[in-house]
Amino acid sequence: MPWTFENGIPIYRQLTRRIMVLIASGSYKPGDKLPSVRDLAIEAGVNPNTMQRAYSELEQSGVIYTERTSGRYVTDDLKKLTALRIDLSTEEISRLYSELEKLGLSDDEIRKAVIDYKRN
Repeated sequence: MPWTFENGIPIYRQLTRRIMVLIASGSYKPGDKLPSVRDLAIEAGVNPNTMQRAYSELEQSGVIYTERTSGRYVTDDLKKLTALRIDLSTEEISRLYSELEKLGLSDDEIRKAVIDYKRN
């Protein structure tokens, strides 16, 4: 999937979220070694310093950790990974709900739309 960025949101935050999604979806599994800052920066088309900042954010959140001299890895903490998936899904639901409210749908209509979508 190509790396595209939205205006108005710092690139390092977009990188952080993208990597979180890759981890939450299982593209990077618990214990997997992540690409180097330089390699992932080249792939994403960003400055290595920007990618370093994204990795630092992920490390501060506990989603990844660094092994000196061998690189960065996805956490093995399944509670942390479950919390990550829940947080990301809550953000998506919030975004969807907000958009459907703007269309004038009521709470009941939104629930019905979601249920009907799942059935199809």
